[in-house]
Amino acid sequence: MRAAGLRTGREAPMSTAQGLRVADVTVRIRGVTAVRGAALTVPPGTVTGLIGPDGAGKTTLCDVITGLRRPAAGTVHLDDADLTGSAARERARRGIARTFQEPERCRSRTVGESVRDAARRHAAERDHGGRTVRDRWTRRREAQRDAGARVGELLARDGIAEFADRPAREVPPGVARLAGLARALAAEPAVLLLDEPWAGLPDRRARALEVLLRDLAAEGVAVLVAGHDLEPVLGVCDVLHVLHGGRVIAAGPPAEVRADPRVRAAYLGEPGPVTTCRPSAAAGPRRAVRTRTPS
Repeated sequence: MRAAGLRTGREAPMSTAQGLRVADVTVRIRGVTAVRGAALTVPPGTVTGLIGPDGAGKTTLCDVITGLRRPAAGTVHLDDADLTGSAARERARRGIARTFQEPERCRSRTVGESVRDAARRHAAERDHGGRTVRDRWTRRREAQRDAGARVGELLARDGIAEFADRPAREVPPGVARLAGLARALAAEPAVLLLDEPWAGLPDRRARALEVLLRDLAAEGVAVLVAGHDLEPVLGVCDVLHVLHGGRVIAAGPPAEVRADPRVRAAYLGEPGPVTTCRPSAAAGPRRAVRTRTPS
């Protein structure tokens, strides 16, 4: 179910959809292992957090998910489709959209035009169906025309409608970041990745972003939020993964992960054992299970 007023060419995710699944991903960069056997799942209708100190490998893992970097090992699936060897453009076409740690500075003259261009590009690349080539061409043209009409609602949803006519290269960093989110939403994603989405946002916009992410999850989007600050991500996510030294050292409900000794060690310098979180029952809550790494 999508929010009122936000049209989509993508069907709402079915209850059987598995969402995004990342398994055993390892990444080596110039001989250095940046990510080691990382795994996470981002189900439809949830906000999943990925946190870790600077240099933990969060952005590198996001690059693997979106196809900007090939892993040395591991797989990336969206529902039943194996996207491990797919190019970034194919992953975007299948429904994976992303914002970046550093806001993109678009060539478009205004913020509104940058969102319009993203919406029309998505409409042009999407599979529109149709019995004949002419049918498909007609539907694509109609979708591109309608995409331009969505700019206002996308900017309003992000809370930056007043910046629609401002030059894209001159807006504050926080507004540039939210404009990137509007462009990602223009693709009507099934999976939305946000890298450090709260950086540079004043408190009012940060709180509004939390509400928006929960709304997107309620509409069936699989949302993955990556960040180095613990508190903002804790406040919005359903499940939290902690990446440290390229490894996922804890995963589970936010309250349990926050109390995990290894997480406290990573953020507060307190020593402690590795903790993983496993389901205690098929339909029950997840509990922390403490294990120690081999010496």
